[in-house]
Amino acid sequence: MYYTLQEELLLNFKCLSLTNSLETAYGSNNTTEKLYQERSIGGDSLQLTRNNSIYEETPSECARNLVLRKCGQEKPLPFEECYSSTTLQRCRKIGEGVYGEVFFYKNLDGFGTVMKIIPIEGKQLVNDEPQKKFHEILSEIIIAMELSNLRYNKISTTVGFSELKSVKCVQGCYPARLIDLWDLYDETHNSENDSPEMFGNDQLYVVLELANGGVDMESFEFRNASESLCLFKQIACSLAVAEQACEFEHRDLHWGNVLISKSEEAKLLHYCLNGHEFYMPSKGIEVAIIDFTLSRIKVNNTVIFNDISKDPDLFNATGEYQFEIYKLMQQKNKNEWEHYEPYTNVLWMHYVLHQMTTTVRYAKTTTKVHKTSMQQLITLKNNILKYNSVDELVNNEFL
Repeated sequence: MYYTLQEELLLNFKCLSLTNSLETAYGSNNTTEKLYQERSIGGDSLQLTRNNSIYEETPSECARNLVLRKCGQEKPLPFEECYSSTTLQRCRKIGEGVYGEVFFYKNLDGFGTVMKIIPIEGKQLVNDEPQKKFHEILSEIIIAMELSNLRYNKISTTVGFSELKSVKCVQGCYPARLIDLWDLYDETHNSENDSPEMFGNDQLYVVLELANGGVDMESFEFRNASESLCLFKQIACSLAVAEQACEFEHRDLHWGNVLISKSEEAKLLHYCLNGHEFYMPSKGIEVAIIDFTLSRIKVNNTVIFNDISKDPDLFNATGEYQFEIYKLMQQKNKNEWEHYEPYTNVLWMHYVLHQMTTTVRYAKTTTKVHKTSMQQLITLKNNILKYNSVDELVNNEFL
């Protein structure tokens, strides 16, 4: 018997969140799951059906099996089976977060891959935080897949979100080579994370493999404000597309989550917003929006979100404008994080403009083109908060 996802929710839960059993709404058969894994990182939307055998499992078992299906696996695989010693020799550590470690390696074709390694399901605290459970990481996987797949969507198209290349579930001690790279990073950057040497043979991880999106906006040096204005337009168009396609709110779009890579100066970036196609010059740079831990999205009438009302510390930080945005979001949605409030994206775009006009680095600040573009950024900053969504912003300012 087949059910829509909405019917599944009526049978089980009113909505999905990271604190509820998201996995119980995703009972799909093997054929459908195979379609999502093999075609969605470049294809059709997820088609969901009820699988009665899934419903006989416990919620944790269900979530585990759903994550494994997303990975195209029947069970967690040893590290060495997924990553050969040759691959690991080409790795270097490039970043970290409370969630885990980020490594980079070059493929044989010369292109780079980013590995985001997230320990899950263990009892040990990692960086003073509990490890994520399968149902929590499942949400992040689904959101990352949906946004990555917008590059293939014919009605709502953007390449502005990080490209998810694959997902793996691995098990075991951290490879010695990666521990050596962690130690090297610690020596040069003074890591704030616990050493992954702590993990034993039973430790599970989810590894998100992403296309190399470049360096974050905090580290990037723009040639001039014309370049940063172009980047702002790319971010705005990408968010507008995601708002229309899946009621997306990022909810954490600080400058560390905006990656920038170099591209051909004459390259045109393709967008489709509500079926309306348009192109935008890249001016030699391309954006990749990352990190959807706090994000909200709607997939097949199912809301997936992180109930950050249960993280009061997020709203108590002070000092930078970024921390004010969390509070402004909370005021706007009255601390109800399930419902759709695209104005949160507008708030984050105001933050991006604040950074571009006050904080980011520019190589040339005395040219006419810089001064003209900087004035455009300032004008946008002064006017942007009147819009209710980034979709409305884009349609009024750029189309």
